[in-house]
Amino acid sequence: MAQPIPTHLQARSGIVSMLLAVFLYAVLNALAKHLAADYPLAEVTFFRNAFALLPAAAMLARAGGWRSLRTEHLGGHFWRAAIGLTSMVLLFLSYHLMPMADAVALSFSAPLFLTALSVPVLGERVGPYRWGAVAVGFAGVLVIVQPGSGMLNTGALVGLSAAVAYAFAMMAMRQLGRTEAPVTTVFYFTAFSTLLSAVALPFVWTMPTAEGFALMAAMGLVGGGAQYFATRAYALAPAAVISPFNYAGILWACLFGWLFWGDWPGTHVLAGAAIVIASGLLILIRETRRRAGTETCDTSPGVSHTLPLSTGRKH
Repeated sequence: MAQPIPTHLQARSGIVSMLLAVFLYAVLNALAKHLAADYPLAEVTFFRNAFALLPAAAMLARAGGWRSLRTEHLGGHFWRAAIGLTSMVLLFLSYHLMPMADAVALSFSAPLFLTALSVPVLGERVGPYRWGAVAVGFAGVLVIVQPGSGMLNTGALVGLSAAVAYAFAMMAMRQLGRTEAPVTTVFYFTAFSTLLSAVALPFVWTMPTAEGFALMAAMGLVGGGAQYFATRAYALAPAAVISPFNYAGILWACLFGWLFWGDWPGTHVLAGAAIVIASGLLILIRETRRRAGTETCDTSPGVSHTLPLSTGRKH
């Protein structure tokens, strides 16, 4: 069934919510980069998820309480959490190994991997238009990493691996989105990620200082708040309106990287990021039109549709 057209107020509120989410995710990423210099990634990841349970529980209460946790796809939620946690750890590691703007620019390649992998994994059909956009996007990735000049370093490989893992996580989310409410997926992801990351704590634990503990708590709360605003944004307006504002993250990454670490992305990073963003927007436009056509042709109550293509990183 076609989604109702949002009012101007709803669209504006959705855009503001997404911009808030992007800013909070940028703060989260900066905190993760700072903390990873002094603490094991497993410990940083654990506290990011543990403290995010508080906002997730608040979202759950607002959505109807424990009844919202009823699901017949607990295994799917666990798989989504496992692969999402893998992506989170790899992303945090890429922030530690390279400038923030470079890592964020590479993370924008996730929708390209999602489109390419949806064919063998989900059995979706991808036409020449979207394959062309994917090819252009990967050309942008090559501009960023510059493999011919020896710049395909460990950080770039980790960043690309994080994007691939996130694409798998998004495919799992698309499948869950056919039957599960967003708040249900968010809560199970946070809870399972907390439990999974806790497994490594006995082997890597480093006692945090008061400042370190406060920053890790802030990281979790900020991450939970970002999830709330992102969820609210997509509830208020369609993905075609909301998703492009995810790319504001590159501006915050450049600013934070320059202010706190003295990093400024090279011209090749900015040029490659522009190419990747353009290709992602082309895929989003094509995806939106395709789904609009599908919903117009088939409005039977039994038909379920997958989630819109996401162009942003959610950690």
